[in-house]
Amino acid sequence: MNYDLSWMLDSALELPEAQHAILVSADGLLMARSKDVGRDHADTVAAAMSGMQSLSRTVADFCSSTGPNTRPQWRQTLVEFDHGWVFLISAGEGAYLAVSASPDVDMAEISFRMQQLVGQLGKALTSPPRERANIQP
Repeated sequence: MNYDLSWMLDSALELPEAQHAILVSADGLLMARSKDVGRDHADTVAAAMSGMQSLSRTVADFCSSTGPNTRPQWRQTLVEFDHGWVFLISAGEGAYLAVSASPDVDMAEISFRMQQLVGQLGKALTSPPRERANIQP
């Protein structure tokens, strides 16, 4: 990626109890991270999030009652731990957004904020960065 989207991820963490955010490519590469996540840790989590998304899609039939030929669309993966949650959603073609939060987070609000951020990220990911015009006097 040619430009830094980390500031957008930091803005998503303004919600109380939200902790960290990363943007991940479908093949598990880190695309951006919020400021409080170290690079090495973010790289490890990015690879894991890609795997979690793949596993989630694989078990989609488990929650379907429509038959084997109609696979439900993956929307979100949510994992609960003793000390919090990890939310994982699609952030456009070939990208995923992961956010961690404490156990007391408003789950509906964080999901809503993540969807808003995906809309902003989508515009940023599809728009090339501005280049300075080379104007001759």
